[in-house]
Amino acid sequence: MGSLFRSEEVCLAQLFLQSASAYSCISELGERGLLEFRDLNPKVSPFQRRFVGEVRRCEDMEKTFTFLQQELRGAGRVLGPCPESPRAPLAREALRVQEQSEQLAQELREVTRNRSSLRGRLRDLRQYLHVLREGQRFTSLPAPLGSPPRPRALSDREPILDPSLHQHLERKINFVAGVIHPWRVTAFERLLWRACRGYLVASFVEMPEPMEDPATGESVTWVIFLISYWGEQIGQKIRKISDCFHCQVYPYPESEASREDTITGLHSQIQDLSVVLEETEQYLAQVLDKVALALPAWRVQVQKMKAIYLILNQCSFDVTEKCLIAEVWCPVQDLTQVQDALRQGSYQSGSSVECFVQRVPTSESPPTLIRTNKFTAGFQSIVDAYGVASYQEVNPAPYAIITFPFIFAIMFGDVGHGLLMFLFALWMVLYEDSPRLRQGTNEIWLTFFEGRYLILLMGAFSIYTGFIYNECFSKATVIFPSAWSVATMANHSSWSSAYLATHPSLTLDPNVTGVFRGPYPFGIDPIWSLATNHLNFLNSFKMKMSVVLGIVHMGFGVVLGVFNHLHFKQRHRLVLEFLPEMIFLLALFGYLVFLIFYKWLKYSAADSRVAPSILIHFIDMFLFTSNVENLPLYQGQVPVQTVLVVLALASVPVLLLGTPLYLWCRQRAPSRPVATGEQEPLLDGQEAGNSVNATKEDVESGGHSPDAKHLDFSEIFMHQAIHTIEYCLGCVSNTASYLRLWALSLAHAQLSEVLWTMVMRNGFVGLSYVGGVVLVPVFAAFAVLTVAILLVMEGLSAFLHALRLHWVEFQNKFYVGAGYKLCPFTFAPDTWD
Repeated sequence: MGSLFRSEEVCLAQLFLQSASAYSCISELGERGLLEFRDLNPKVSPFQRRFVGEVRRCEDMEKTFTFLQQELRGAGRVLGPCPESPRAPLAREALRVQEQSEQLAQELREVTRNRSSLRGRLRDLRQYLHVLREGQRFTSLPAPLGSPPRPRALSDREPILDPSLHQHLERKINFVAGVIHPWRVTAFERLLWRACRGYLVASFVEMPEPMEDPATGESVTWVIFLISYWGEQIGQKIRKISDCFHCQVYPYPESEASREDTITGLHSQIQDLSVVLEETEQYLAQVLDKVALALPAWRVQVQKMKAIYLILNQCSFDVTEKCLIAEVWCPVQDLTQVQDALRQGSYQSGSSVECFVQRVPTSESPPTLIRTNKFTAGFQSIVDAYGVASYQEVNPAPYAIITFPFIFAIMFGDVGHGLLMFLFALWMVLYEDSPRLRQGTNEIWLTFFEGRYLILLMGAFSIYTGFIYNECFSKATVIFPSAWSVATMANHSSWSSAYLATHPSLTLDPNVTGVFRGPYPFGIDPIWSLATNHLNFLNSFKMKMSVVLGIVHMGFGVVLGVFNHLHFKQRHRLVLEFLPEMIFLLALFGYLVFLIFYKWLKYSAADSRVAPSILIHFIDMFLFTSNVENLPLYQGQVPVQTVLVVLALASVPVLLLGTPLYLWCRQRAPSRPVATGEQEPLLDGQEAGNSVNATKEDVESGGHSPDAKHLDFSEIFMHQAIHTIEYCLGCVSNTASYLRLWALSLAHAQLSEVLWTMVMRNGFVGLSYVGGVVLVPVFAAFAVLTVAILLVMEGLSAFLHALRLHWVEFQNKFYVGAGYKLCPFTFAPDTWD
């Protein structure tokens, strides 16, 4: 049977790798992604393993790569993905990668340090230039001779000292100038005034242009201050306070000529520094270009290299320590590819001795491998969410490809809604290779995209069931002429004008010849959408449909269990489990399906009024009674029902005790004794618990020790009792659970009809231009509500209910789901993005 219907055969194997070619062989196996490696050194600390030095070297290179990536991000560059996946580097190539990366990192550190130093120096020079320029306004020279005298300065913008008083000053005026953060100006000014007791004149002004704050990197409009004072003690206090407030203090020349010379020198230095800084930026850009070009490939190579050494740390050495032994789970059909990969790795390393693979027997349950493609992956994910299939167990996914969308469509049947869902999924399928769709960051969108084929089938099946229900946005469509004739009924009835005026609802009698001309060709007759008993008719139809489909679905699940019994060579379960389960299910609920179809076929419109109730018959069946008022469907119905109930009840003890008693008798049967002796491990220094240390007797005989299995009868009986109770009660509860198909189908139809009646119908207020204008917003509201409520909310509700019916009602009949996935060692492309 194919891989999709049942997991592939997986075996335990040993790889014998020469020390010189082990790295190349593991690299080749990682490129192909065939094997799942097992750790043969579980008790050895990661820091005591053989290749811990190589792993640390890879981690050191990763730290260097992280630094390089941070520098790229700091420069506003985005590191793109690696265009192609390079192979893992050999030892010489790894040394070259390490040297080049460290060299680039060192260059980046030096260039970045020089650039930061130049920027800081340039920032200081510009601040100094602004301080001198603003200081000129505070300490400007007197006006020319003949100009009228000015009063004492009252503004911070005016000169601090009146020039006419210069000749009367006996003390020398000193200045302290610098810049301060604007948040600290108020506190700085207040402390200066209190500490110096007013023996100073301070002026503050904002810098004309914002500059970067070296502490935070933010752009700040600094404040320039100029303080004039008398006396050295006051000057010392001012400098100490400036240091406490982290002010940048600059020397302030006393004479105006010195200040002009200083300003000229600052202009020259700023120009020179700007040129040097521009050249440094260009060189830094060149280094970053080299990093951006080489870093993606280096990251992939080093991560592959680290992964290989981590796998090598899981291997065990033989006695001579010249050969590494690895233990792997391998699909049987891939053994030839594994041997080819080992041969290729040995050739690449230049080793004269080829590595090889050897199967070993094991009593452990192998992992589950089910290969999927882009179409089946979504359905397999639904099954795996319930539980990964046990090894070689029947896989429900291929059957869910049909049953899941169909059960969803039963609850979501509408041609219009199904068409919208189908077109949305079709758009995702047609543009599935688009990078914009695949590389989205929204988790909800990625969920929809991964399930695009599932949504496509759900939409297609919804269109089909919509035609069955004859509903398109809650409106019926007339594909074929109606089988009911109103004209014939009018000709055979005395419907006068007065009668028609007083009776808004008219009754069509199918017993009148020509009124009902037979069943509608496909689906439900559109005339039912006009009937007042439309809901009653659909209730009866959908309820019976839900019961029939549910019992068929559960019976199919029980039948699938036969393939498990045959595959695992448990033929006794066919008689002791499958047969009682089918008798119990068919004798009770299969008979109910028979009654439904028998009543449909036997009774026509002529005698429908005397048709008996199936529900009362089914209740009387369990009570072993008959109801005189409820006529039997066929002759001998009561004895047949009694026999069926007795058969169903008789199957319960067989299901409960059959398998435990069979296994107990089989265990007590005499078996051929097998001599047991001392068992010697294949590898020295290993314990007998690991499968890699299978004994020589096991390898030669291909079997296990005679006491490998010990059946606990009480445990088996308890397990079988739980299974029996769960199955018998589940047949009742699961059949009732399928009635959700009826409930959600009616709910979806009613919601759709309410949305049309209360929203869309209001847009058809008239045929004038005003009606056309009103129809636009009404249709927009109808479209939004249809997508939000009927497609998204109702679709999600129907999806969850279909999921529950598959997990609990269907898979519970044959699926254990107690396995674990095969996780091969592979260099997946997504890992290195």
